[in-house]
Amino acid sequence: MAEWWRDAVIYQIYPRSYQDGTGNGIGDLAGITRRLPHVAELGADCIWQSPIFQSPQADMGYDVSDYLAVDPLFGTLEDFDRLIDVAHSLGLKVITDQVLSHTSDQHDWFKASRKDRTNDKADWYVWADPLPDGAPPTNWHSHFGGPAWEFDPQRGQYYLHNFLASQPDLNFHNPDVQDAILATAKFWLDRGLDGFRLDTVNYYVHDAKLRSNPPAQAKPQVMATDLYGMQDNIYNKTRPENVAFLERLRALTDQYEDIMMVGEVGEMGHRSIEIMGEYTKGRDRLHMAYSFAMLGPDFTAEHFRNCIEGFQQGAPDGHPYWSLSNHDVPRHVTRWAEYATSDDAMARFACAMLMAFEGTIGIYQGEELGQLETEMEFHELTDPPAIRYWPGVKGRDGCRTPMVWEADAPNAGFSTGQPWLPVKAPQAARAVDQQGEGSVLAFYKDTIAFRKSSDALSHGTTEFLNLPEPILGFRRVGAQVLTCLFNLSPEPVTLHVGDSAQLSGPFAASLDGTTLTLPGNGFAYVTDAKEVSAL
Repeated sequence: MAEWWRDAVIYQIYPRSYQDGTGNGIGDLAGITRRLPHVAELGADCIWQSPIFQSPQADMGYDVSDYLAVDPLFGTLEDFDRLIDVAHSLGLKVITDQVLSHTSDQHDWFKASRKDRTNDKADWYVWADPLPDGAPPTNWHSHFGGPAWEFDPQRGQYYLHNFLASQPDLNFHNPDVQDAILATAKFWLDRGLDGFRLDTVNYYVHDAKLRSNPPAQAKPQVMATDLYGMQDNIYNKTRPENVAFLERLRALTDQYEDIMMVGEVGEMGHRSIEIMGEYTKGRDRLHMAYSFAMLGPDFTAEHFRNCIEGFQQGAPDGHPYWSLSNHDVPRHVTRWAEYATSDDAMARFACAMLMAFEGTIGIYQGEELGQLETEMEFHELTDPPAIRYWPGVKGRDGCRTPMVWEADAPNAGFSTGQPWLPVKAPQAARAVDQQGEGSVLAFYKDTIAFRKSSDALSHGTTEFLNLPEPILGFRRVGAQVLTCLFNLSPEPVTLHVGDSAQLSGPFAASLDGTTLTLPGNGFAYVTDAKEVSAL
């Protein structure tokens, strides 16, 4: 089996914001299809689309009301089929977001379930009686603010929702629920889909005994919308039974040729790396997983090394997926601006570092342009937690603004109509048609091509070098050995690299004899660096 995904570069598309093909201000499948050559020319191997399924769009499609239908906002099943055909003709695989832990409250399953306690779907969602004082059954929190329980007067019970109250959680302890979910996955595989990105993959199963979480043992991390950090979340997610469902899902995908599943582990810190390892262990669970470990503010050599080594130790036979930005976090060029000599320098640095990591690589749309986080005003917001908690919470709209194609066209070429989120001047200035020779886009193309041409970067193992902050250094060992060196600060650093060292591929460095100088945010791929030490 080819296992195309093992050395792939996967390009995430946020459908609402990629290309509008109808003029209604919202991106769609026809627009994505039109722009697929951009992805192919970049050198990516696959696109991941955020949800395109029928939805009331309370959480921008992560609240599915029909798993087997394309939302009319995005087009039709025929549009989906054409996208698959065009992508495959360009050598691109296609995966979609599958939101399986919860549905919309407008899904027919939930409409039936909430009617009474005896209907055939009464146990398809997580229902529980109030405590004697009327309080929710457990102390679990919702990610979007308040308790993770909503009282439903029709049933006289609470239902569980880890996110919005309009996103009730399915009851994966019910085998009928598992069977129904597997049937929806089979529907899309039969239409030619190449795999799934599994949203909140560690949230499927809850504690059947409904035990409350204990207080956090470590120092709590508290944000306005998210009190998860106040608890050790041992009962509301990442339950042991979760693995059994992943094995059922893997058994389904194994009936098809070369399908891939990547799971989003909704967790931060070292625990996220442990779960990635657990969920990718062996050959009967997920093909790979990613977490938010590299999607936060941490920007030290120690942090990136700990993420990669933690996975190596926790899942020696597993496979990681690394990315630096997505639709849920501020764009990394803005997120790490305090460490940068310039926005473009950080964009190039991040690309060079990411492309050197062992595993599968993820890019979020616009990242290849060095795109910045958009500064939003309150009246422009669409993100529910931002609207609820503004200005304490900026929300996710700033990383979801439309892709920019032509700087001088209306809305930078995204739409002829009023876009659902604004296209502002700092973003339009980075449009594709402005990215000529020497641009961030050109650098991405060159660096992806270099990764693909290098056996060490595509398939080699990773051995870290013991270098002081702010230097991250490791060797990728394949048919050749490539030493990868990165300066995570805006100040220059120098290294001794031996008298036979040679620069290879893209670099921001200078080599003078045995001395390698990395400027602020500098980087280098080096061959024959038999000894490396800081000066």
